[in-house]
Amino acid sequence: MSSRMARFSLSAYRLAGTVASPVVGLYITYRTAKGKEDRARRLERFGYPSANRPQGPLIWFHAASVGETNAVIPLIREIRRRDIHVILTTGTITSAKLAAERLGQEAIHQYVPLDLKPSVSRFLDYWQPDCAIIAESEIWPATVLELGRRRIPQILINARMSDRSFARWRRRPAIAEALFENLALVIAQSDVDAERFRDLGAVPVITSGNLKVDTDAPPYDSAVFARYKKQIGERKTWAAISTFDGEENAAAIVHRALRERDHQLTIIVPRHPERSDEIEAALVKQGLKVARRTRDDVLSADVDIFLGDTIGEMGLYLRLTEIAFVGRSLFAEGGQNPLEPAMLGCAILSGGHVQNFRDAYQKLARSGSARMVRDTEMLAKGVHYLLINDEARRNMIEAGITAVHEMRGALTATVKGLEPYINPLTVKARLLPKAVAQV
Repeated sequence: MSSRMARFSLSAYRLAGTVASPVVGLYITYRTAKGKEDRARRLERFGYPSANRPQGPLIWFHAASVGETNAVIPLIREIRRRDIHVILTTGTITSAKLAAERLGQEAIHQYVPLDLKPSVSRFLDYWQPDCAIIAESEIWPATVLELGRRRIPQILINARMSDRSFARWRRRPAIAEALFENLALVIAQSDVDAERFRDLGAVPVITSGNLKVDTDAPPYDSAVFARYKKQIGERKTWAAISTFDGEENAAAIVHRALRERDHQLTIIVPRHPERSDEIEAALVKQGLKVARRTRDDVLSADVDIFLGDTIGEMGLYLRLTEIAFVGRSLFAEGGQNPLEPAMLGCAILSGGHVQNFRDAYQKLARSGSARMVRDTEMLAKGVHYLLINDEARRNMIEAGITAVHEMRGALTATVKGLEPYINPLTVKARLLPKAVAQV
């Protein structure tokens, strides 16, 4: 590799949010985070397949984690209805499990190959996708360049560009243009996102809205829900979901401030459940009684905190309350998805650092279904107000459900944008003899 190309690759990795390091270092530092690596399938990271490629047209979908996977599932089903095969790559064990549960045999799942030319080339040599569809903000330089070299159309869907990422890319316009010019199409979540991609050299760019609005509400186990509802009884509840470091302590402060007046049960669902032992220890140290989902603890009247330390059960936790504070917004930055609590009938509270979901929050706030808080004290006041004011809470819930309904349509817009790429594959797939297509 020339020194110029080495500098290009190093800068591109930094801009893409990847740790720029030697091959093994890249694998260890980024893709083997605790709880995110399936050791039995780690060869998939180097592009070695663990499933057979079906004959006929095939589209490669990539979704980094759980949120992106949920967002693309309805689109994958639409592609499969057109008799086009799908391989879905994700980066975490959790998203792999979700794909298996929600899609079953509708798609082939593999872990995404490391963004290194040998791994990417091996993956592409075997699967030979007709098109690559990438969700949200995953820009991997080696993958982008190799797809471009092979003239495989690559399309970014539900695309978003955070303030920080946009600033970084703009400081390296030549690198940005060299990568983004390889994209055949960008389908952006919002007009702001679309304009940013255009500024960085992507064409064409269209706006669809957020695919996460068009997903089904997260599922839940009705028997488990009924058992917890019975245990909770008439107690008031509120939830702090998708919390990051510091936000669990804020929820504890809120709980202690309101406990004597409201006698509420506080539900805390950390974004990273592997932190749950640490979180529980901190809560107990403050004199709070904690029940954990993984222990199947009873939610008795003296329980202060129900710690939702599982993955894939957000549908359960949100159905146990009508008030949700959405984390990564009070101390951490970027925000988390407010659409699920809105569609499941929760009044929403959030900190102000919601850049990654700015468009969704603006629409929810304008509808009156979401309120922003500056600090822990303001959060406590907001929770208390909603706990005691049934009419205000119901108004926010109804406004949120209406807003989500009005925001729908991203799936239809996305499919329309993809038609020039998927219609020829549909024709090709349906011309194959059935016996061959099913191989």
